[in-house]
Amino acid sequence: MRAIISVALLAIGVAIGGAVPRVSETVRGALAAAGLSSTAAKTPATNAAVTGAQATKVDGDHKHAEGEAHGHDEASEGKIKMTAEQAAEQDIKLAHVEGGILSRHLLVPGTITQDADRIARVPARVAGTVAEMRKRLGEDVAKGEIVAVLDSREVADAKSDFLTATVKADLEKTNFDRQQALWDKRISAESAFLNAKAAYSEAGLRVDLSRQKLSALGLNATEVAAAAKKDETTPNLSSLRRFELRSPLAGRIVERKVDVGTKVGSEGDPADVYTVADLSSLWIELPVPTTELSKVREGARVTIVGSEDAPRPEGKVVFVSPILNPETRSARVIVALPNKDMSWRPGTFVTTEIEIAQDKVVVRLPKSAIQTIGGEKVVFVRTEEGFSKREVTLGKADDDAYEVVAGLEPGDEVAVANSFVLKAELGKAEADHDH
Repeated sequence: MRAIISVALLAIGVAIGGAVPRVSETVRGALAAAGLSSTAAKTPATNAAVTGAQATKVDGDHKHAEGEAHGHDEASEGKIKMTAEQAAEQDIKLAHVEGGILSRHLLVPGTITQDADRIARVPARVAGTVAEMRKRLGEDVAKGEIVAVLDSREVADAKSDFLTATVKADLEKTNFDRQQALWDKRISAESAFLNAKAAYSEAGLRVDLSRQKLSALGLNATEVAAAAKKDETTPNLSSLRRFELRSPLAGRIVERKVDVGTKVGSEGDPADVYTVADLSSLWIELPVPTTELSKVREGARVTIVGSEDAPRPEGKVVFVSPILNPETRSARVIVALPNKDMSWRPGTFVTTEIEIAQDKVVVRLPKSAIQTIGGEKVVFVRTEEGFSKREVTLGKADDDAYEVVAGLEPGDEVAVANSFVLKAELGKAEADHDH
């Protein structure tokens, strides 16, 4: 009976403890005496608080771990946050992916020479003595400009014959006109008229012959006649023996062969007085082996290879010789090289690249856009938030670009200059996440 009463009292105490947060020490003592620990008798509110605190801690730990995992995923996916302004500040240049041409080349050494079509000699076309040399070595000349003057008896004889024939023809014409007028009036005999006509015709023929002789010497009959009239007013400055030498093309004096007073034009004498060259265009002579000759075509682009920082001048193949050199078993290939700034000199040895093929590709990307990460070739594609690393598969290549066969599509926007900055940023971000 007492046991039943004790159990009933214990149940009432438990109920009171659940309803009243703070129970009296007497009740707690009774509960302890009954063999129930204080820990087991914690209130539901206390249990709820403990449970809530534990849940909050677990949820916080879960969110923290999830945040760390998310950041690590972004780094592992190769994403870099960067605004357009930040990219511009680091000089990261962008370009849209598109197709293009890959050029294959043949490496051939050669020698720069003068363009044979742009070099000329100033010949002494008559026998005489050099009276004037008007140009020095290296000076520029225009086409048709007088560069030297000769004193020539041969020229004087030719001019005299022409002037004499002209005067004779004028006299014979006057006589012929008079005889014809008399014959028309039947005042003179027919024989006198016919003789005057024959003399006039012969005089005209002599004028034609003397004019042709002047032309053969490079003289103009009209100018000779005008000079003769001018000499009448200045008899002490006769131009009869004067012969002017003119430059056949515009260029520079690259060779001077005679001095004032030198005899020229005769057998054993110098035949030329100057050499003029237009160096604004040069040739490159290339000995191409027969094994490679079939790949070289006229019109192909040729580039002079130098240091990476130096400019790469370009020329064009203008001639492929059909005749082989029997000693070297190579063919002579001529390349026209523009030289407007006069930076190249004949005789210079150069190494050239001859374009031998062109391959059209769907995706062509500059080599500066490709980076190597973890042994893989990657590019950085522009996204809304920055850049994303993307692995690519490369195909053919030339000196400047690659063919991309997988990983990119035409229209994608990628970093094509200073992409190594993005590689460094990605490595830094992954290092931070690892720590």
